[in-house]
Amino acid sequence: MKRRMAAFILVCCIAMGMAGCGSKESQEKREQEDAGSRKEAVQEPEAQKEEPEEIQVFIAASLNTVMTELAEKYHEVHPEVKIVYNADSSGKLLTQIEEGYACDIFFSAAQKQMDQLEQDGFVLEGTRHNVVNNQVVLLTLKDSETKVTGLENLQEAESIALAGGSVPVGKYTRQALVNLEILPQAEDVSEITTRKVSEALGNVEISEQDNVSKVLTAVTEGACEVGTTYYSDTYGYEDKVKVLEIVSYDLTGDVIYPICQVKNQEADEGQVKAAGEFLDYVLSDEAKEVFESYYFDTNVE
Repeated sequence: MKRRMAAFILVCCIAMGMAGCGSKESQEKREQEDAGSRKEAVQEPEAQKEEPEEIQVFIAASLNTVMTELAEKYHEVHPEVKIVYNADSSGKLLTQIEEGYACDIFFSAAQKQMDQLEQDGFVLEGTRHNVVNNQVVLLTLKDSETKVTGLENLQEAESIALAGGSVPVGKYTRQALVNLEILPQAEDVSEITTRKVSEALGNVEISEQDNVSKVLTAVTEGACEVGTTYYSDTYGYEDKVKVLEIVSYDLTGDVIYPICQVKNQEADEGQVKAAGEFLDYVLSDEAKEVFESYYFDTNVE
């Protein structure tokens, strides 16, 4: 009888011990789950980081390369800002802004488009600045056998790549041809059609292009014998193209690139602030060094 009682007590102790272990394991599991939940709760705000401020920057096509580098440098210090470029002819960009395209900064290759934008009330007061100067150049391929040596004997070309009159480089080229008395005087040289230019040059074949980058492409791909671009466009193409003439400012006038912050009705306070800070960076001494490395002249007023 005593042995039975002892065995019964032993079984009960074992059962209670197992139940205690199970309770302890369950409690530890619950504590681990609770700790994990608390950890996730702490980490959740970090995972939900804010989206970067996105600013729309409209730039003349000839600025595309240098502005890409400036955006990369700026992003290293300001990763919270995303810069989106729209690169095209200044005339086309002006039209887009006037038609309601969202734009925070406008960087033109000529004063005419900036003057029009300001006249229409799109320029944020006090933000317009002249940034760089450039020069028009007449280009051909490195191994070209062209007889053309400059604008004065441009009629000897078999084909010419020329930007339209609404494109700044096309306007500057026409102005130079007027001053050389190859084209007749005009109140607004940008209104001189490509056909008129061709006729003045003895009906030479002219391929009209939408922007300066397309002129460069037409020459470098051999589609046209010569073309007028900006000196800055020769950056990176030194081994491929030959500069026949750097056209003097006496013929073209200054090739000033102005910049401004645009009144963007769609921008929130953060975007307006981010756009202003990026514009300040473009005007900084650090940015000047980058512009100069791409053959731009930063000695402007």
